Amino acid sequence: MIAFLDGIMAGKSHDACLVDVGGVGYRVVCSAATVAQLPAEGDRVRIWTHTHVREDTLALFGFASEAEQRLFELSMVVSGVGPKVALQICSAFTPEGFRRAIATDDVAALSSVPGLGKKTAQRLVLELKEKLALPDLQVVGSAPVALSQVRSALENLGYSAPEIRAALGEVDPAPDASVEDLVKSALKVLA
Repeated sequence: MIAFLDGIMAGKSHDACLVDVGGVGYRVVCSAATVAQLPAEGDRVRIWTHTHVREDTLALFGFASEAEQRLFELSMVVSGVGPKVALQICSAFTPEGFRRAIATDDVAALSSVPGLGKKTAQRLVLELKEKLALPDLQVVGSAPVALSQVRSALENLGYSAPEIRAALGEVDPAPDASVEDLVKSALKVLA
């Protein structure tokens, strides 16, 4: 298995990049989050990878960090989540945002990922809750209810699911924070 590539950025597109490692060009399929962090052509790059082998396919998936790579690999452990859906999860969530969604049973946020239905999102929560290093649940407190109310309020204000997911990923819910405080914090992030 190829753990990472260290070489020169030879090219990139909206969903992949080419990395020249000692004269060999590797095409690496990347999440949107990783593509956004890639350096310019000709610059040095290190990409963490996952090699996916099937009967008819050999594909290399790349990530900006080891944490994103682990998120990808852990997501694929769940039945119904293949590499394409796992890559969509990496595009939609930061590793910390994904852990928060699992810890707070935020099925609505998970099922807003393209290709991930409600049943598979519920399976993700059920199967990954024990496997992830989750934040202290006392800190999360009543966040599952509050975050769903905040999500609903932001939807009513016209924000899209990806915008809401990104904003909630940056909001740190204090144990005594009200729904109004969380909405204000999310709106600051969205501004």
